[in-house]
Amino acid sequence: MSDGRGTGSSQRWEPVIGLEIHVQLKTRTKLFCRCEAGWGAEPNRRTCPVCLAHPGTLPVLNGRAIEWTIKLGLALGCRVAERAIFHRKHYFYPDLPKGYQISQYDEPLCVEGRVSVPGPAGDLEIGIVRAHLEEDAAKTVHVGGAGGRIGGAEHSLVDFNRGGTPLVEIVTRPDLHSAEDARRFLQLLRQTVIELGVSDAEMELGTLRVDANVSVRRAGEAALRTRTEIKNMNSFAFVGQGIQAEAERQIGIWESGGEVVQQTFDFHAGSRTLTASRSKEEADDYRYLPEPDLVPVEPSRELVERLRAELPELPGARIRRLEGAVGLEAAAGLVTGGRDRLFERVVAAGIEPRAVGNVLMNQFAGTGVDPEAVDAAELARVIEARDRIPRSAFVEALAASGDPGFSAGPYLADAAVSDAAELEPIVERVLAANEAQVAAFRAGKQGLLGFFVGQVMRETAGKANAKVVSELVRSRLER
Repeated sequence: MSDGRGTGSSQRWEPVIGLEIHVQLKTRTKLFCRCEAGWGAEPNRRTCPVCLAHPGTLPVLNGRAIEWTIKLGLALGCRVAERAIFHRKHYFYPDLPKGYQISQYDEPLCVEGRVSVPGPAGDLEIGIVRAHLEEDAAKTVHVGGAGGRIGGAEHSLVDFNRGGTPLVEIVTRPDLHSAEDARRFLQLLRQTVIELGVSDAEMELGTLRVDANVSVRRAGEAALRTRTEIKNMNSFAFVGQGIQAEAERQIGIWESGGEVVQQTFDFHAGSRTLTASRSKEEADDYRYLPEPDLVPVEPSRELVERLRAELPELPGARIRRLEGAVGLEAAAGLVTGGRDRLFERVVAAGIEPRAVGNVLMNQFAGTGVDPEAVDAAELARVIEARDRIPRSAFVEALAASGDPGFSAGPYLADAAVSDAAELEPIVERVLAANEAQVAAFRAGKQGLLGFFVGQVMRETAGKANAKVVSELVRSRLER
């Protein structure tokens, strides 16, 4: 990466990126009380004296949250600690009723992991520093001002429904060096979380939240420079844009002789700009101390091995397994889009893999149909006949493929016209009516082939076989 002002390798820069990912677990109840967890209730309805921090209340740990954190840590290649301790992380904000958050600090549940992200230049190895369990804060809603941010807001409201929901924080090492690397890693991580069944991982709903720590250094440098943190990015695209914007800002500062200041930024997707919200905290600022109301967590080896045995084939391994059939990008798209299992079922029905991959990555992806609801054998019939039925019938069949009792039969009955003898008179009429375009094609404008095919398709109300039409038109024009 370069800022465009320097020349030569000494003037080139690379971003250094570490991510902090918060995954909200979808347990039935909150982490330390029996309040229902989940999205969608009226504000402040899912609360009790424990999650509202009334005096005299004590936390009781959710055992399922511990198991799911261990399972996620194992999927990330982490070592599960023999002993983990909860701490109080102190900071003061309206959405934290106790004045501290129950989290984990120097003795977390899962540590020292590693995730392999398949890429065109080989696997990208991302180190996982830790995956620890903590309670989520409540939600502050800023009313008025610019885009719901605290700056310029008329007033703020606090909804405590989310407060106390179990949250796993995953901290990576600074092993990422581009926005594209970050996107690939996050897509793989999200799919892993979903397949484990521990979270819905919806960025738009806040059940998956990502903060990025960004610094830059000249190519060849080993030392890390001052980093900043970017928050409030609610899509993978915005994560990439935020990282890119901050890296370019830092390069400009260093190149002009300035010094980057460690601070936290909000990213504004509409304008692709960053605004500083506060100085970046360090661990000492939080005054961590052991939580006296919770005993240490000491997971048994039997529990850990049981959870390890429950792990499915992980998304990264499936991408590499499918790469030979459809190529890396298609394999990654199928897996992270949750369509790879449908792909394998359709291929098993006898359809050529690349044809299946192309349909599932393009036309099928646009339908929004749940891949798990599709009868693979019926979809295979549709894909096999895609060149023999009108495009409109093909698109309609894909959109209906997830309906209960779906059958390809009615759509295959509307077979496309493929008889050359029937299509040749129509082709002749179209060419005769477009003499100028015929002359232009013969003069070298090969792109007009699509125009002629489109005219024939219109004449046949979309029922002609487009491939046959294309061959007839080209044959006629090249005489």
